[in-house]
Amino acid sequence: MKQNQRFSRLILLFCLAVILSFPALAQKKTIDKLDKMFAKSLADFNVPGMSISIVKNNEVVLSKGYGVKNVETGEVVDQNSLFSIASNTKAFTSACLAILVDRGKIKWSDKVRKYLPYFQLYSPYVSEEMTIRDLLCHRSGLATFSGDLIWYGTTYSREEVIRRASGLEPKYGFREAFGYQNIMFIAAGEIVEVVSGKTWDEFVREEILTPLAMNETNTSIREFTVGANIAMPHNEREGKNVKIDYVNWDNIGGAGSINSSANDMSKWLMLQLNKGKWGEKTIFQEDRAYEMWENQTPRSIGQWQRQNMPSRHFSGYALGWEIMDYHGYKVISHGGGYDGMISKTMFVPELNLGFVILTNNINYLPSCLSFEILDEYIGLNSKDQIDWMKMFLDFKKADEEGMLAKAKADEDARVKDTKPSKLLEEYAGVYTSEIYGDVEVKLNGPNELTIDFKPTALFKGSLTHYHYDSFELKWTTSMMLPSGKVTFILNATGNVEEMKVFVENPDFDFTELKLLRSK
Repeated sequence: MKQNQRFSRLILLFCLAVILSFPALAQKKTIDKLDKMFAKSLADFNVPGMSISIVKNNEVVLSKGYGVKNVETGEVVDQNSLFSIASNTKAFTSACLAILVDRGKIKWSDKVRKYLPYFQLYSPYVSEEMTIRDLLCHRSGLATFSGDLIWYGTTYSREEVIRRASGLEPKYGFREAFGYQNIMFIAAGEIVEVVSGKTWDEFVREEILTPLAMNETNTSIREFTVGANIAMPHNEREGKNVKIDYVNWDNIGGAGSINSSANDMSKWLMLQLNKGKWGEKTIFQEDRAYEMWENQTPRSIGQWQRQNMPSRHFSGYALGWEIMDYHGYKVISHGGGYDGMISKTMFVPELNLGFVILTNNINYLPSCLSFEILDEYIGLNSKDQIDWMKMFLDFKKADEEGMLAKAKADEDARVKDTKPSKLLEEYAGVYTSEIYGDVEVKLNGPNELTIDFKPTALFKGSLTHYHYDSFELKWTTSMMLPSGKVTFILNATGNVEEMKVFVENPDFDFTELKLLRSK
C-alpha cells in the first residue's frame, strides 16, 4: 500500500514538473523564433546593427545585439551598446514631472507661465492657458515638427529655443488637433529645473537612472568616452551604409537627448510594467502611471489602418506615450528618430510584456519587428496574422522608387537655358529669420554661391544655378538631409529682398523661415 502511495506521489510530481515546464518551453520556442527573425531582418532592411531587449513577467527573456556598431570597424553590437533613443526621452520627462506631482510640487493642470514667465506662443490666450498637461500631449496648435530648425544643431540654449518659438505660426486651434511638438517637451524639461532646482539632466539621473541602475545611460553625447561601447549612426547612400557623426542634441533636453542601451532600457520597461515600483522603492505612484497612459489627444484611424489593422479602434497620445488598441489589448509605445538612428519602445500591461528595439540607420525595422513581437506573444491565429516583413519592405521599396521618381520629375521641371535675373554677387548678403537668425550667402568664384546657416555648423552648402532665380542647394557638410533648392525673390524695383529654402524631408520645414535680406 505504502509503495503504491509513494509511486502515485512520484507520478503526481512528474506530472506537475511537466505542466510547469510548458510555459518555459513555450517561452524558449518564442524567443528562438524571434531571435532568428531578428538576425535575418538586418540584411533584409540593410541595417548595420541593432540591439533588442524583451521583458516578460518581470524577467528579461532576451537582451542581445545583432550586426555591427560601425561599418568601418566591424565592431559588433551587444546588449550594452549605446544608441540615441531620441524621442523615447519624452516619457522620462513625463515621469520626472509625475514625481513632482507626487511630491505636491506641481499639478498637471498648472499653467506653464507660472514656472516659465517668458513662455509665449502665437496667441496671448494660448500662452496664458497652456498647462503642463498640454505640453506633454501635442495639442499646442503648432504643426508636427514646427520650429525644430530652431534647436537642431544650433548653439541656442533650451530657454532661447523656447523664446524663439513665439514667432511660429499655428496650423490648428489650441487643443484642436494633434501636432507633434519637440519644443513643448523642451519647455516641460525646463519646468523640472525651475521646480526642483536641478537641471533636467541632473533630475532624471538622480530620480530615475541611478535608482534603476541604468548605469550606461546618459543625457548628452558629451558624456561619451573614448573606447566606450557606442553604436555609430549611419546614412544609407546608394544602397550602402555610411557612418556619420553624432549631432549634439543637448539643447533639446527633455524632448530627446537620452542615449541608452537595450539592457538599461529593459529596466525602464519593467518600471513601467510595475506602475512606478522598482523593488521596494516607489519611483512614482501607481495613479501617476495610469495618468501618463491615459489618452489626452485622440488621433484618427486612417484608411491604411482600417484596411490592415481592423482590430484597432482607437489611437492617441497620452503624456509622453503613444497609445492604441491591438487585438483587444492596450498597447503603449513611443518611437525615436535621430540622425542615422531609429528606435522603438513598447509595452502591453495586460500581457506583462515590454520590449525595446534600437537600430543605427534610418529604417522601418523597429516598427516592423514591434508588430511581429506583438503577434507572437498575443498568439494570433494564422488568419489574423499579417506579413509585416513584406509590408514594411514594400514601404522601403516604395520610398526608394519615390525618390527616383521625384528626382526625375525635378529634372523634367527644370527650364533649361535660363539665366539668373541678377549678377551672382547681387544675391550675396545676409538673410534674417526672426525665429531662426541669420543665413549668409557669399559669392564663391564666377559661377557659384555658398550658403551658411549661422546658428549651426551643420547647414553649409553650395548654390549652383538651376533655372531663373532658383539655385540647387548641395550640402558640403555630412548630414542626413537631401539636397534642395533656394529661390530668391525680387521686389517691385528689381532688388533681391527674400530667400526661400526648400529641402524635402519629413523632419524640418525650411519654409517656416521667412528669410528677409537684412544687409
